[in-house]
Amino acid sequence: MATHNEICRMDAVTLAAHIRAKRLSAVEVVEAVLARMERLEPHLHAFCTPTPDLARVQARRVEADIMAGRPVGALAGVPVGHKDLLLTRGVRTASGSYAYRDFVPDEDDLVVERMRAAGAVMLGKTNVPEFGYSPTGHNPVFETTRNPWNTALTPGGSSAGSGAAVAAGVGPIATGSDGGGSVRIPASFCGLYGLKPSMGRIPLYPGARDERYPGVSGWESVEHIGPLSRTVADAALMMSVAAGPDMRDRHSLPRADFDWMECMRGDLRGVRVAYSADWGYAAVDPEVRRIVGNAVRVFERDLGCVVEEANPGWEDPFPAFFAIIMAESDLRGMRELAAKYPGRMSGHLADWLAIPWTAEDFTNANMARKAVVRKMASLMARYELLLTPTLAVPPFPIHMQGPEKIDGRYVRPAEFLAFTFPMNLTGQPAATVPAGWTADGLPVGLQIVGRHLDDPMVLRASAAFEAASPWRDKWPPLLAELGL
Repeated sequence: MATHNEICRMDAVTLAAHIRAKRLSAVEVVEAVLARMERLEPHLHAFCTPTPDLARVQARRVEADIMAGRPVGALAGVPVGHKDLLLTRGVRTASGSYAYRDFVPDEDDLVVERMRAAGAVMLGKTNVPEFGYSPTGHNPVFETTRNPWNTALTPGGSSAGSGAAVAAGVGPIATGSDGGGSVRIPASFCGLYGLKPSMGRIPLYPGARDERYPGVSGWESVEHIGPLSRTVADAALMMSVAAGPDMRDRHSLPRADFDWMECMRGDLRGVRVAYSADWGYAAVDPEVRRIVGNAVRVFERDLGCVVEEANPGWEDPFPAFFAIIMAESDLRGMRELAAKYPGRMSGHLADWLAIPWTAEDFTNANMARKAVVRKMASLMARYELLLTPTLAVPPFPIHMQGPEKIDGRYVRPAEFLAFTFPMNLTGQPAATVPAGWTADGLPVGLQIVGRHLDDPMVLRASAAFEAASPWRDKWPPLLAELGL
């Protein structure tokens, strides 16, 4: 019989297989994970709204179906966390906001609905910065989420709790949303795999774009839903049940013409790969540059790729990206919330809302975005993959929006995101894999970007790197300190 620790260290594919084969029960699995959650939450604050009672009810339902011989879904009995920007029927969705601290929706976000239908067991809602407008894990309502690799540091955001939970073994998969890096940032900072699939692979409805929820809606042309997991196969498993069209999302793609689990197979020999260490302008921490450079050499030395250094040739598009997310935000709704709850909104968000945005700001941003898309298309016409650092720095202390200096240069707080948000402007599939660890034992991510709609190549490259440079058995020291 497996111990609680052994269960919590199993990946989702293994757990699901054991549960279907009756080698483990869904109830046994959820009790093991809930016990670990109870031990770790005082240290990590990954879950703003734990749902242990609901998890037990769902696990018993899965177990009853299996024992009765009824068909079950691909995620039957697998414990998952759901990001608190995603609506969950009957379960509080606070979005890190004082205004929504008691909000209980009467419907699920589509990804939640699909995963529940596939038998996933919900552990609770994972913590986020307010409305997701930050790459960190603090908000005005809940305790600040901590990084399991060093609890004085941020796990990244905005899928902060999802990253911290999976990194600590509190569920093998958690949902994230990524409007500028919010899956890839915490995955990189927490030593995980994070996938931002092509725009529209997983439809967004209703939380990210619904006028009924003032302040919550927005970011329609840059937001992606994706998994955070310990393995590439687990991310593919979630995609296999969550992807597919829905008429409520006008950006949703037709059903994929490939199998999510099969597309990981195959080698990379002869694949042409571009590597950009800094876009030609970004400040990058020297240790990050070294670790990512070593990971890139794996693609050439071990995987048989043809790697060349190349940059897309754009100027820093962050001002355009910032204007686009504000153009797609519910400015009126959020300004009304800020006025209704004075002093209760995150300071950086309140400051952004006070900017006197003009129509020209927004049209200029759209023109800059078109230039980014055009230059990226030109680059990717020559290469099948693009590799970059995921982030410019290792994890930094909590309660910051970003470092003040990188490699001796003073920078804006958001400059450490230089490599993530351009992929939201283009909508390309992009993943982060653990490239290595710093001398202080902190994770560093490598970003793998594919051509437009080429999710299979991103998964195949991710799986090939995982096989050549495995990370799944590397766990935060905090677990050993707690006997987990």
